[in-house]
Amino acid sequence: MKFTEMKLRAMNAVKAYFKRDWKKRDMMNSEEIPLYAYKSLKKVYLTLFCAMLSSTVGSFLHLIWEAGGFFTVIISAASILSLYLTPAMKVKKRVLYLMIAAYSLGASVGLLTEYNFGIDQGFVFSFLGGTTIGFGTFWFGAMFTRQRIDLYIGCLLHSYAFMYLWFVTASDIFGGHTTRWMIKVLAVLALYMGYFVIYSQEILYNARYGDVNFVNCTFTVFFHLPAIVVHAARVYLVAEIEHYRQN
Repeated sequence: MKFTEMKLRAMNAVKAYFKRDWKKRDMMNSEEIPLYAYKSLKKVYLTLFCAMLSSTVGSFLHLIWEAGGFFTVIISAASILSLYLTPAMKVKKRVLYLMIAAYSLGASVGLLTEYNFGIDQGFVFSFLGGTTIGFGTFWFGAMFTRQRIDLYIGCLLHSYAFMYLWFVTASDIFGGHTTRWMIKVLAVLALYMGYFVIYSQEILYNARYGDVNFVNCTFTVFFHLPAIVVHAARVYLVAEIEHYRQN
């Protein structure tokens, strides 16, 4: 196959993927989510919240006991590989591998930020804790409403408020979190949660064609997080440099 033909097929595949039937007004309407799609969405929210909670626990254990190291890096890689190789029908095994991978990554990511940016583990734990609270807000909200606008906009605004309160509390406990840093990191998390709302609508769209693989959906959202953590670490470092220069 020639390169031009491969390029054309790739472009057509991308166009076909993004040619969706839903638009912005579909996200903003007040209609209830269909029951079959609602159940799939709740599964994704619950699984993602549990994965983030596992990652936060791993980060906390690394903070107090230095649980992260070469072993947790190997475990995370092995768990991700096992997740890929396990058939889709073995849901319980795949969920277990996902949780192990999330815990191991949470315990290991502090090594990356400390080695590359010189940032302590308290920052990583604060960031992961805030993200966990954000996803937990969506899962908790989905337990009480099926209306799109209440779920998307209501949970989004509540998650911003809860994450802000968490960062203020974490700043008092761990220290070193300047106002400039909190504003920038909250902006990063706000964009991430906005992406999560759009991805939620994508889940509802896919649910029309059958059962949604909630493990794969969780994997997709969760493993965008390491890049977000690294970007937040850079934001933290820049804020600290500016604060040092001002003093």
